[in-house]
Amino acid sequence: MAVRKDKEEIFWATGRRKQCVARVRIKPGSGKFLVNDRTIEDYFGRKTSQVIARQPLVLTNNADRFDILVNVSGGGLAGQAGAIRHGITRALMEFDPDLRSVLKKAGYVTRDPRAKERKKYGLASARARFQYSKR
Repeated sequence: MAVRKDKEEIFWATGRRKQCVARVRIKPGSGKFLVNDRTIEDYFGRKTSQVIARQPLVLTNNADRFDILVNVSGGGLAGQAGAIRHGITRALMEFDPDLRSVLKKAGYVTRDPRAKERKKYGLASARARFQYSKR
């Protein structure tokens, strides 16, 4: 959804991955990337998580055209990086619908449906059994 504020457009979207929810706002700027009021390098210690979060921007050559502000909660850091990637993808599609085909081809548009499997009764965890002793 686009919001016009003082002649400056802000595009926002929600990204999800596992238990994580990322609320992403992008606006024209110099490439500043803040996650929960911290820089992305400060928030994500691992380079892979930083790369995952930036993938849609790099793919569409918009890495230094937008300022990105993200509020993310839930889950772990890897899931949060995936949720941020999904949110940025949706916000970019809000900005320019023509980018959808490029982002779709890379597989960023579809929400990753994988989640933790529930524990079943009679088992130690989702699939692991308790140790069997014959005697």
